[in-house]
Amino acid sequence: MTCDHITCGKTPRNFLIATWEGGGSVGPKLTVARKLIDAGHKVRVMSDECNRLESEATGARFVPWTNAPSRPDRRRESDPILDWAQANPLEGFAQALHDIFAGRALDYALDVIDELRREPADLVISSELLFGVMAACETLDQPLALMPCNSLMFPLPDAPPAGPVKFDDMTPDQQAEAAAMFAAASAMFDSGLPLLNAARAQLALAPLDCLMDQLKPARRILIGISRHFDFAPEGDHGRFAYVGPQLDDLAWAGQWYSPWPADDARPLALVGFSTTFQNHAGVMQRVIDALSTLPVRALVTLGPAIEPEELAPYPNTVLMRSAPHNAVLKEANLVITHGGHGTLARSMTHGLPVLVIPHGRDQDGNAARIVAHGAGLMLPPSAATHEIHDALERVLYDRSIHKRAQRLGAEVEREMRESRVVEELEALCCPEFALS
Repeated sequence: MTCDHITCGKTPRNFLIATWEGGGSVGPKLTVARKLIDAGHKVRVMSDECNRLESEATGARFVPWTNAPSRPDRRRESDPILDWAQANPLEGFAQALHDIFAGRALDYALDVIDELRREPADLVISSELLFGVMAACETLDQPLALMPCNSLMFPLPDAPPAGPVKFDDMTPDQQAEAAAMFAAASAMFDSGLPLLNAARAQLALAPLDCLMDQLKPARRILIGISRHFDFAPEGDHGRFAYVGPQLDDLAWAGQWYSPWPADDARPLALVGFSTTFQNHAGVMQRVIDALSTLPVRALVTLGPAIEPEELAPYPNTVLMRSAPHNAVLKEANLVITHGGHGTLARSMTHGLPVLVIPHGRDQDGNAARIVAHGAGLMLPPSAATHEIHDALERVLYDRSIHKRAQRLGAEVEREMRESRVVEELEALCCPEFALS
């Protein structure tokens, strides 16, 4: 990119961060909000009402959605994403696409247009799935950056190639399978195109030929994960840039006070599954059952979606609604997780081995990357208790896994520490901005 960055970086800017209550989509955006405020900029966060507390804790001004869905809380009853109830991950994502991302695009667009007309912004920062926010910025010719906080889950031909297996290293059968998956994902996304084009018509925008074309107005797509973890090639990739994980603890996580005596030397296993409901209580119980026969302390964080009475703990198990994972992980020895990027990235930065039991979304890809790095193991959500027990024994005692987890963690921590996300966003505000 080209701009007078020295001048841009010294000029206080006005940022509008538009996000939604999607579990791991919130925390990274709020970490960026905090960093921008620390750098002297003005930040508004536009999101669901249940994100007000942690948004305001960063120092940002909070603006709730009004036309668009605005969850009042994080209970499963208020979650509009029901992908866990669908037959497979593609159908699950199609439900979210039709009901929220494309189906409510006009509502998101109208909210953003109203807010920007009330108070302009130098740059809007949004999620890669809020197509209505993108359409609003296109309508107003508003500078826009997108920040996915996971490996890219959708087909973008100009994105940097990433994944646990490079295409050139695949067998012909693997290449054919990957091509079929790409075609299926493309068709699934484009099933939402009529809904998005209907919203665009209301905004006096021309129809698109492909749903992913809605991302084109973005000046830059900043990928908020580790390039090393993603197996992405080094170097510049046009409008895409890796900016590393953004991992502040959220305000609602509270303080960490260990429930065990200070002289309890048993290894600490942290069990952290999704903060959104993915019908995962049964898996969590089998994990608890498996841990009960191992010489460990087990801390199980429930999040807002699982109630304590849904689980039966053992003497070595403590259930908590929430805990600040960054603090807990300093004392932990292993992690059992669904593979959402936030929990996984925190585990990586602490060099911890993990057992990943993915439930869909980006989680299967994250689990495959962990296995490819040799930093942990992966099991399906249907795994029986004895299978989980055997995997936990290996993750706990296999020193080669621990060493690879530490090597991976060192790289991820470095990328997080050296992140230039603020400088990238400042540059995108410059009137003379252009990709080099």
